[in-house]
Amino acid sequence: MSYGFIKVAAATPSIRVADCKHNTKEICRLIGEMAAQGVKLGVFPELCITGYTCSDLFWQQHLLKAAENSLLEIAKFTVGTDMVAVVGLPVVHRNKLYNGAAVLFEGKILGIVPKTHLPNYSEFYEARHFTGGTGLREEIDIGGQCVPFGTDLLFKEANMDSFVLGIEICEDLWVPDPPSVHLAMAGATVIANCSASDEVTGKDSYRRDLVRSQSARLVGAYVYADAGEGESTTDLVYAGHNLIAENGILLAEARKFQNETVCADIDTERLTGERRRMTTYANRAEGWREIIFAFQNTDGVLSRYIDPAPFVPAQTEDRERRCKEILELQARGLKKRLEHTNCKTAVIGISGGLDSTLALLVTAYAFDLLKLEHKGIMAVTMPGFGTTDRTYQNAQELIRKLGASFAEIPIGQAVMQHFENIGHDPAVKDITYENAQARQRTYLLMDIANEQNGMVIGTGDMSELALGWATYNGDHMSMYGVNASVPKTLVRHLVRYYADTCQDTGLAEVLYDILDTPVSPELLPPAGDGKIAQKTEDLVGPYELHDFFLYHMLRWGCPPGKILYLAKQAFGNAYEEAVVLKWLKVFYRRFFSQQFKRSCLPDGPKVGSVAVSPRGDLRMPSDASVRQWIDELEQE
Repeated sequence: MSYGFIKVAAATPSIRVADCKHNTKEICRLIGEMAAQGVKLGVFPELCITGYTCSDLFWQQHLLKAAENSLLEIAKFTVGTDMVAVVGLPVVHRNKLYNGAAVLFEGKILGIVPKTHLPNYSEFYEARHFTGGTGLREEIDIGGQCVPFGTDLLFKEANMDSFVLGIEICEDLWVPDPPSVHLAMAGATVIANCSASDEVTGKDSYRRDLVRSQSARLVGAYVYADAGEGESTTDLVYAGHNLIAENGILLAEARKFQNETVCADIDTERLTGERRRMTTYANRAEGWREIIFAFQNTDGVLSRYIDPAPFVPAQTEDRERRCKEILELQARGLKKRLEHTNCKTAVIGISGGLDSTLALLVTAYAFDLLKLEHKGIMAVTMPGFGTTDRTYQNAQELIRKLGASFAEIPIGQAVMQHFENIGHDPAVKDITYENAQARQRTYLLMDIANEQNGMVIGTGDMSELALGWATYNGDHMSMYGVNASVPKTLVRHLVRYYADTCQDTGLAEVLYDILDTPVSPELLPPAGDGKIAQKTEDLVGPYELHDFFLYHMLRWGCPPGKILYLAKQAFGNAYEEAVVLKWLKVFYRRFFSQQFKRSCLPDGPKVGSVAVSPRGDLRMPSDASVRQWIDELEQE
């Protein structure tokens, strides 16, 4: 199953100006190469059958007839390729000449789209030869084929609703109201642009940004094929700057002056899903002609890079910028809440783990923004049955380094009294044994906050909330959850960024040791050697997998089979398929069954594109059935 992925390419043939036979041979060669690589859409430059720089030769009937014959030859060559080719050529219709892009598939000319906007300024003189295609809605005879001709054409794959192709030509993109805007609103998810954009200094950056930003504006894919070496250099130079972008992300870019073919896998299902989510995305499907075609096979080897850590930028510079911004958002959110409630005291439980460490760092920053002394931060350690020396010492040292007020309240005796009250045998280390400790800690924090006229700061992160890995009315509850939309895989990087950039080397050393500590709730007694016995990921699965699942489920609405497919691509040999499948089932079961905990989450700032707040991104019934999602995975 393709899951909406389509391999597309932008190609620049090495042409000879006005030599249609040579150019046809080059175009066919490239079509063959692309088809062999599994490309389903190949886009060629503007007027590439003749060359863009023919100038007044476009008035020569001999050249125009040769171009038509070449088009028929190229169309014939596409038989058996199972690939759509978009090729530029001059087109004669009703004694007018148009700059057209022909869409070819399996020997047929599916349609021809004329250029709408003709540049006639600076180095461009297209209006000298061509007529603009605004409003054209006709048919044209080419080699005995009755071919749809006009600017109202959409090319739709019969078995993949998410792949709809629209065409615009060069200058059409550069105007204030590009045809691609209207094509996208009519349903086109992929725009092919046959272009002949000459190269002058600095233009490549503008062109790249234009293509990338237009793909974002359209929530679509944009395949831009540029004229290159072989065009006349009488006055201009062409660089073959081919580009492929998807929803604001540049997927492929050709090296200039190389006549290089670039390929990329685009995810059309992701695009349609995003458009459905955006209620402001207009739908104007009336008045368009749909040309239907069908690929024989859309399955193939996926060459697209699937990021195993979608919440964490791979490049150091991007990651550091993201971390700085998120810390700022967390602190600003808390600052506003403290200001509004006139709170001068923040109460926070410190375990020596990553989540509470991040929450404390954010709270300290918020106090700095408010110009409040850190002693107003009441940091409380509450050693229990599973607390280890390492986390205990780190918690104490962290509090001391930040200058926060410190309180230690052992909870063992109170929990044992609770067990006696409810008749629970403490030798039975079940869910009651664990949750009693979490609830004991929470009500202590709440009572301290009441006593100090303060606010309890939540430490739980988004990954825990997604899995329901929190004790209801225990660590699940607070008065403001600063980590509520921070995924577990990013928490570590936020703490590391703080350690790397802070001026206190002693604080940095403590943070580095916390980073090196296994993730654990520490609710079961330590092992015989005093080390942590209860590791979270042994129980619920690797957080890198769960964050991957969460991102693709909530951000893009991917079905279970596609998430499994993407995970196999992203993690390669790091996990066997059976292991990924196991934890994906665990993820779905926990995500659905634990919604009741998310339905009453405390306030907290949204910092990224995915969040689980019941007041924001995730409106979900607490008793929804997971059966349909699991059924799909059972078939894998």
